[in-house]
Amino acid sequence: MSRPIPLDKIRNIGIMAHIDAGKTTCSERILFYSGKSYKIGEVHEGAATMDYMAQEQERGITITSAATAVSWNDHQISLIDTPGHVDFTAEVERSLRVLDGAVALFCAVGGVQPQSEQVWRQSEKYEVPKICMINKMDRIGADFFAVIDEIRQQLEGNPVPMVCPIGAGESFRGVVDLLSMKALTFDEASSGVKIVESAIPTELAEKCEQMRSEMVEKAAEQDEALMEKYFENGELTIAEIKQGLRKGTIARAIMPTYCGTAFKNKGIQPLLNGVIDYMPSPLDVGIVHSSDNPELIREPKDDAPFSALAFKILNDKHMGKIVFIRIYSGTVKVGETVLNNTMEEKGRIGRLFRMHANHQEALEIAHAGDIVAVVGIPKTRTGDTLCCVDNPIILETIEFPAPVISISISPASRNDNEKLGNALHALAQEDPTFTVNYDAETSETIISGMGELHLEIIVDRLKREFGVAAQVGRPEVAYRETIRHSIEGDYKHAKQSGGRGQFGHVHLRLEPQDPGRGFSFINEIKGGVIPAEYIPAVEKGVIKAMEHGPCGGYPVVDVKVTVFDGSFHEVDSSEFAFIEAARQCFKKLFLQANPQILEPVMAVEVSVPEDYMGAATGSICQRRGRIEGMDDKGGVKLVHGYVPLGEMFGYSNSIRTMTQGRGTFSMVFEHYEGVPYELAENIIAKRKAEGKVR
Repeated sequence: MSRPIPLDKIRNIGIMAHIDAGKTTCSERILFYSGKSYKIGEVHEGAATMDYMAQEQERGITITSAATAVSWNDHQISLIDTPGHVDFTAEVERSLRVLDGAVALFCAVGGVQPQSEQVWRQSEKYEVPKICMINKMDRIGADFFAVIDEIRQQLEGNPVPMVCPIGAGESFRGVVDLLSMKALTFDEASSGVKIVESAIPTELAEKCEQMRSEMVEKAAEQDEALMEKYFENGELTIAEIKQGLRKGTIARAIMPTYCGTAFKNKGIQPLLNGVIDYMPSPLDVGIVHSSDNPELIREPKDDAPFSALAFKILNDKHMGKIVFIRIYSGTVKVGETVLNNTMEEKGRIGRLFRMHANHQEALEIAHAGDIVAVVGIPKTRTGDTLCCVDNPIILETIEFPAPVISISISPASRNDNEKLGNALHALAQEDPTFTVNYDAETSETIISGMGELHLEIIVDRLKREFGVAAQVGRPEVAYRETIRHSIEGDYKHAKQSGGRGQFGHVHLRLEPQDPGRGFSFINEIKGGVIPAEYIPAVEKGVIKAMEHGPCGGYPVVDVKVTVFDGSFHEVDSSEFAFIEAARQCFKKLFLQANPQILEPVMAVEVSVPEDYMGAATGSICQRRGRIEGMDDKGGVKLVHGYVPLGEMFGYSNSIRTMTQGRGTFSMVFEHYEGVPYELAENIIAKRKAEGKVR
C-alpha cells in the first residue's frame, strides 16, 4: 500500500517553552488554521483540545504531552504540545527524543526564563533543530529585539529574524515578512484567518531593509555556492534564501525566528510556513544507528526492515495499554507480529491509530516517519525498541532524571490495597520519573516524583481515574550519600562450623568520583586470588550495599570501587559468600571514608514587583539559599538563587502571601550538594529512629 504523503513532506515537531509562554494556545491556533478544529479552544476556559485531562483544564497548565497531526500546504505536520512545568520534564524529554524539530516558544515580556533554558538544553542533548517563536507581543512590556538578544547571550543560540513586528504591546498590529518585504496584518473579524498584505510602514522601512540584508547574509553563509553568488550579485532569490536557511537550520547553526500573539490570532501562519520551509523531514534526519552495534543502521524508507521507538505509554479504560511509537524505518500493519527487542518479547499489533489529543483515527498501516499509537504489545515500556522479528535492532533509549521528592501513601480504605497497587503500577508504567517502592521494614508504600505538583497530580489521578482515595504523608527529599576520602580495607565472611561453610574474603578500595559520574567497578585481581566466576558476585554485593547507604539508608552515588585482593576456599566459597563479604566490606569502609549526605539543590527564579524585592531575597536566604543575581524584566524584579529542595516545600503559598498574590517563582533541579553537618546528623538520627538504616 503506497504512502498517502511523501516522506519529504512530513514534519515531526514539538512546541517547547517555559510554563505559561503560550504553548497550548499556539497549538490550538495551529489546529484552527490548518482546519483540524473549527472552533478555537481557549486554555483559560478549560476548552483546549490539547489539554484534555481534567487536571489540565482545571489548572490551565499542560501536564502530559499531547500529539496530533495537521495538514498545511500539502505537508503533514505531526505536532506534540509539551508541558512547561519542571515537574513534567519527562514529557519534554521523551518527546524531543523522537521529534525531528522543535518550535522554541518565548514570552515577549518574560524572554528566556529558567525552564526555557532547561528545555533548550534538553533539545541540544538530542541535537534537535529549532525555530523560535516570540509570543505574547500584545502584552505591555513586549520587546522582540530584547528577547532575540537574550537567546543569543543566555542560550548561545543564533536566532535569525524572519519577520519584524509592527508595533508592540497594545499597538501590536502584525508583522513584516522579510522574505517578501510585505506587511501582514491579521483580520480580527475572521479570527486571523484572512491575512491582509500591504506596503511596509514608512517608519519601519529602513529597519526592515537592514534586517533583510542580515537574514540574506546568514542564508548565504550556510552554503559555499550561495556565498559566491551573494558576493558577486549582492542578492539571492527567495528560493535560494530558503535553501540556505533550511540548510543552516537542519545543521543547528541558525534558528529562524518569528513573532506574534497566539491569543489574539496574529502571526501563526508565517510560523507554520517556517515549519514547512526550514524544519527537517525524516529524510533530512537520515539513518539511525543501533545503540549496541554502530554498523547496524536503518534508513527512513518504507521498504527497509521495520524499526520504531516506544516513547510514551497511556492506560485507557476501554483499550488497555496504548503505546505511542515513532517509526524510523519500514511499515507496520494491523495484525502483524513485532518484536520488542529490549524486552525480547513478541506481540501482535491489535489496533493502530493516529492520535489527535485523546481522539483516535484508525489506520490499517503506518509508514516510516509516522508517529502513531498501537495496542497489543502490553509488556512494552518507554524507551523500548520495536522491530521486525527476523531483522532485530536496538535503538538508543531515553534517559530520564531521577525523582527528587517522595511521600508515603496508603489507601483510605483497607479494601483498596490491591486496587491502589494496580493503579500505582499503571501510573509508573506511563511516567518514567514516577517510581513506587515498598519499604518492608516500615510497611509503607513510598511514591517518588519530580516535585510537589507532580505527586499532587498523581494522587488526584488515583482518585479520578482509578477510584482510589489515598492518604499521603509529608513530602520527603530524595537525599543521596557519598564519600569524600579514598580508603581501602578488607572483610572476611567466614562461617565454617559444621557442615557446608561459607567463605569469602575481599580487599576493596573506595574512591570519591566527580559529582554526576555515578558508580564504577574495577577488577584488579591478579593471579586468581579470587576466581573469575566470583567477581560478578563481588560487584553485586557492592551494588546491594549502595542501594541503602550505611549513613541514612539513602542510595550511594559517585563512588569508584576497586577489588584488588582477597582469598577463597576450595569447598566453602560460594557466590553468596562473596556477595556478603563485598556488602559488609563496603559498609565498613564507607563509614570510615568521611561520608556525606547530599541533597538536591534547585535553581530558583522569583519574580516580584519592586516593592517586594527585599521580602523575596530574604525568603531565599531564610531557606538556606544563596542569591546569584538580580534582574529587571518587563517591569518586575527577578531574583535568581540556589535553594535546597527540602526548604522549598510550601514556598508557593509563602511567596503569594508576602507579595499579596503578585509574586511567582519557578525552579529547576540543578545539582546535588552536601548537607551541613548539624542538619545531616538530624537526618541520620531521624532515619535511625524510623528503622530505615540497615
